[in-house]
Amino acid sequence: MPASPILVSACLLGQPVRYDGQASPCAHPWLRPPAELCGGDGRAVWQGTARVLTAAGEDLTAPFVAGAQATLAEVRTHGIRLAVLKARSPSCGSQQVHDGRFAGQLTAGEGVTAALLRAHGVMVFDESQLDAAAAWLAREDHHAPR
Repeated sequence: MPASPILVSACLLGQPVRYDGQASPCAHPWLRPPAELCGGDGRAVWQGTARVLTAAGEDLTAPFVAGAQATLAEVRTHGIRLAVLKARSPSCGSQQVHDGRFAGQLTAGEGVTAALLRAHGVMVFDESQLDAAAAWLAREDHHAPR
């Protein structure tokens, strides 16, 4: 059992928080339309040069930013240094995100929350990097003062 708390995307824990209102892939655009980063990745959102939009052009940037800020507040409250977030998400993607054309294409980059957490010193991994996350945490817990 790790000594340090870990932030994990709720969708990876089976919670129905995805854009489509589900915990697993199941498209219901009338519930929550999919969103993509347009004009750059999460870092560009924080710089004001990219937005989070739906395919219909609805701007969801403000709720994504608010969610990221709320997540950072929880991270600070609980002393979290490691996050395992959902790959390719416009919020949580840590290596790639969809390219903003709603055609299923990926581009290098990170989501809005992942970018904010990294900017504040949190190590961010996705579900394909669990071994690397565990190794990092083991090293950090081994060196942490008791």
